[in-house]
Amino acid sequence: MLKIGAITVDPPLVLAPMAGVTDRDFRLIVRRIGGVGLVSMEFISSRALTDKRARAKTLELMHFVDEERPLAIQIYGADVDTMAEAARMVEELGPDICDINMGCPANKVLKGCAGAALMGDLDLAERMIAAVRRVLTIPLTVKFRLGLNDSARTYLELGRICEANGVDAVAMHARTAKQMFRGAAEWPEIARLKETLAIPVLGNGDIKSADDALRMMHETGCDGVLVGRAATKNPWIFSQIAARMADRAEAEPSMTDRRDLILTHFRLIAGREPSKHALHKLRKFTGWYTHGLPHGATLRRQINDLPDVETFLAAVEKFFEDALARDAA
Repeated sequence: MLKIGAITVDPPLVLAPMAGVTDRDFRLIVRRIGGVGLVSMEFISSRALTDKRARAKTLELMHFVDEERPLAIQIYGADVDTMAEAARMVEELGPDICDINMGCPANKVLKGCAGAALMGDLDLAERMIAAVRRVLTIPLTVKFRLGLNDSARTYLELGRICEANGVDAVAMHARTAKQMFRGAAEWPEIARLKETLAIPVLGNGDIKSADDALRMMHETGCDGVLVGRAATKNPWIFSQIAARMADRAEAEPSMTDRRDLILTHFRLIAGREPSKHALHKLRKFTGWYTHGLPHGATLRRQINDLPDVETFLAAVEKFFEDALARDAA
């Protein structure tokens, strides 16, 4: 069991924040499958949240329901006062945890001196963490990487800063910002961070299966595990890890399970999004959900030419009807 401040995260498994992915529909899908201890919202710009002109659209993205709890809202930015104001506004929305992003490696975020760029300016990072901590009563966490690059690995220093300024837990993706998602995550560095800090440390990077999650916890001693990209292809990964942690058999979803989940998720998207946005999101998730499935490539090619959401959903239903018929033959 993992405690982040007064919040219990059980099992100690976290859906990592991912831009354009961990919206309310996907968070609910993962939560309803089970096994996840904490879900994270896609990261939110502090500037957009505090700007009166952009606020309405941003608040719409931040909508959540009690079924998702416990839930973390992650914010990012480069200005101390703006981040503190954003954190205050986050707490007013009532999430369980506020998280600061100091690990995003995307160029547009780095150019704005936010995300992982803060690992290159630890003085600014400390002032930001302290200011955010002062305005919050809910738990505060910080997510970061090894550093900007191999010659600037500042994760131990940043971890100490977090602990000294009242952060309740930290999460580290064991790659540098320069690496993005290339190469292998360096799990021994997670172990070093865990040995250095007294607050909980969560590990992130290269968790593709239940075996990987158990091995990370065994090899690093980390208090919990974040799963990001693997959950887009296998939303059952949390229930599979949780089963293994409890010495239960790891269940593999059937084709019927996959059909029901995909169609449920897609109907949620279709019901909330304008048609153009819905089609874009449906194509993206279909690419992930059909990864490794027989004839999945055929469906992925077909959907590129479909004109509307109704035709799209019909094509997905037909794909699974044919798959189930082949299984029954």
